[in-house]
Amino acid sequence: MPPYRLLIMLGAAPETRGSIAAVVDAYRMHGLFKRWPIEYVATHSAGPLARRGTLAFKAFGRLAALLAEHRRAVLHVHTAPRGSFWRDMAYLSAAAAARCPVILHLHGSGFDAFHDACSTTARALVRLALERAAWVAAPSQQLALWVRSVAPSANASFLPNPVCIPDGEGEPAPRQNLILFLGKLAPQKGIFDLIDALSEIRSAVPDVRLVCAGEGSRVAVARYAERLGLADAVKFTGWVGPSGKRALLENAAVFALPSYAEGMPVSLLEAMAAGVPVVATPVGGVPEVVADGVTGFLAAPGDVATLSRLLRKLLLERALAAKVGAAGRETVRLRFAPERALPRLEQAYADLGMNLHLAPWPASRAG
Repeated sequence: MPPYRLLIMLGAAPETRGSIAAVVDAYRMHGLFKRWPIEYVATHSAGPLARRGTLAFKAFGRLAALLAEHRRAVLHVHTAPRGSFWRDMAYLSAAAAARCPVILHLHGSGFDAFHDACSTTARALVRLALERAAWVAAPSQQLALWVRSVAPSANASFLPNPVCIPDGEGEPAPRQNLILFLGKLAPQKGIFDLIDALSEIRSAVPDVRLVCAGEGSRVAVARYAERLGLADAVKFTGWVGPSGKRALLENAAVFALPSYAEGMPVSLLEAMAAGVPVVATPVGGVPEVVADGVTGFLAAPGDVATLSRLLRKLLLERALAAKVGAAGRETVRLRFAPERALPRLEQAYADLGMNLHLAPWPASRAG
């Protein structure tokens, strides 16, 4: 059988904010698009419904044209639960009609809740999509296990998302009493629990501040903080790009993500990579990287008392914070650094019959 000569990657538009755009950006930054013959097709973006619909329609037309022109192609489809998954079913159907193998790359949290809320017919379609894929790439072991539980014939396994490891040379600068939250300002992310915890921490750490970097229910969160007398202690930055995120991580003493549901949160991995000690919840793939008391700390979702105790502990015991932060950084370096993560994906490309590898992977610097 002749080799596949084109890899068509479907995902978010470059300006879109979220895990899919972040992962694709990391792929570009670390040379994946230079090493393989990849044609990227943006299937969705933020903005009005009409704009999103137009982009999806154009994406389907572009995909159809590429499949008609090349025929021997592999599809790498980035998808997420709910609307994203149903939109991507159209692209998966086109790939099936063209007899092209598909890598179905899962992102985000809530696949189990999405599946459980589906009708019997919709569940069957989800299972069909998972089992028809040549490979289902999951960002956590937990999600890969879930895929195999609902689609027993699916070829699903863990694919780490690449995370840049900042240069750790030199003496780290003293960190302020700053707690950092990176994510959507929404109840399911535990942001209101974090505000409650901040209120309890202030008696022991009067100058503690919380920086919330992300979009969402900013007005509701700000009003809640004001009711608790914390208006002066909470700052909202809105969404921040890579340089802004680096600056926040350099100044943060602790990173907090008290979510009620997660996949494998990129923001958590980025904080750990920067050596910032983390306090999170044991949901989704988080326990796979946060060993409680070793590479970070875990509090049950909604357990404000434990959350505040752990945050206070890390703010007051800086030697412990440095030790935990260093252990977290090493965990991410060993498992998620680009030179560790990308070869797994590229081996999958080769296994599917892609043989137009344009350039070699740089020699690994990992120990």
